[in-house]
Amino acid sequence: MSKRNFALIGATIVSLIYGVTFTIAKDVMPKYIDAYGFILLRAGGSMILFWLVWVFTRLPNAVRNEKIKREDFPRIIAAAFFGVALNMLTFFKGLSLTSPISASVIMVTTPIIVLVLSAIIIKERMQKRKVFGIILGLIGTAFLILYGKSVGSATNASLGNFLVFVNAVSYGFYLIIVKKLMDKYNAFTFVKWIYLFGFLMVLPFGWSQFDAVVWTLVPTDIYWKIGFVVLFSTFLTYLLNLLSMRELKPTTVAVFIYLQPLFATIFAISLGKDELSWVKIVSAILIFVGVYLVTQKKA
Repeated sequence: MSKRNFALIGATIVSLIYGVTFTIAKDVMPKYIDAYGFILLRAGGSMILFWLVWVFTRLPNAVRNEKIKREDFPRIIAAAFFGVALNMLTFFKGLSLTSPISASVIMVTTPIIVLVLSAIIIKERMQKRKVFGIILGLIGTAFLILYGKSVGSATNASLGNFLVFVNAVSYGFYLIIVKKLMDKYNAFTFVKWIYLFGFLMVLPFGWSQFDAVVWTLVPTDIYWKIGFVVLFSTFLTYLLNLLSMRELKPTTVAVFIYLQPLFATIFAISLGKDELSWVKIVSAILIFVGVYLVTQKKA
């Protein structure tokens, strides 16, 4: 299997995990733990996992001996701010105020934001095929979300939707910032630093909510869901995204966000919270065609 195909599979797995996360995270907050407390748990747990991997796994000597240059730490701090702190704080707070369906429809603006930012910041050319693919995916995703059932209730949809949009812009900046780090270093060399700085940034916001949790009242299934978000939705997805970005452009990685509502719908159908329809089938076809057009390399 080529490195590019491996990267595409990794990006697909990330979308699958995130698609499931919309519903799972909504089950946890704000009933058992408030958004910022959950973020502190997510960032802190992932930070520990990344440092444990660095300390206890047998990484190649070339990776273990790789040193980050001092002038690259500001970029790492910026990646921590946009990719961990602002990204998580706005998304989870927004998700706690709005519905998963509303959140996912706003998240699909990310590929368009990344396309524009890539053209401005790293001078990436806007190919007609990519633009057409992004538009097709956007149409398919919009239909899928507008005709899908909403899981959960929205307490302040306007503010929640705005915060999710800020998250989408933040994630777009992160993809572009981290791309230059990927071109220079191995992912294991800097991701532990991104999460260390990110954890320190969210600590002032999340500590009081984390400290207020009465853990003895939290059901066992909620513990499993928290573990899923920390281990899979954070640690594994960030690692797979970084490895994918070694082979793919930020615009290509971003377009996989279109698959998240599709996987979220499939997950909801499997739980009996939604039902299959022609609208969903046509939407799925549009999304897959859009992703295909964006991910194909130019001949």
